[in-house]
Amino acid sequence: MTVPPPLPPPGPSRPDVAEASVGELMSNVSRDLSTLLRQELALAKAELKVEAGKAGRGAGMLTGAGIAGWMVLLFLSIALWAGLSNVMDAGWAGLIVALVWAALGAVLYTSGRKQLRDINPKPKQTADTLKQVPDALKGH
Repeated sequence: MTVPPPLPPPGPSRPDVAEASVGELMSNVSRDLSTLLRQELALAKAELKVEAGKAGRGAGMLTGAGIAGWMVLLFLSIALWAGLSNVMDAGWAGLIVALVWAALGAVLYTSGRKQLRDINPKPKQTADTLKQVPDALKGH
């Protein structure tokens, strides 16, 4: 029968719990659990901040699409007016400008919608870690 290697001396990496009282052990568990919960809260805040940034960019793009849509109506109205009053020349120029705004609005709308679809409001890493806490407390 071989003798197992000796345990490392107690220190910061492995505290000696053999001589600790139940009160000290409960204090250590409480402190460690408090630290874990603070760290998980900080992680959740960081994840939500990233997702809020994505939401802000998506909302900004949709706002740009709305402004572009308003410009389309404005230029289409001007083009129609100019086209009817001049029977061609200035009206076609207004129509071309309106079509450029329509294309820009379509690009902004598509980009903004994609950005908003990519948002994950649930902090994934935090949820995964918190699922492990009950097992860790049980000693698994």
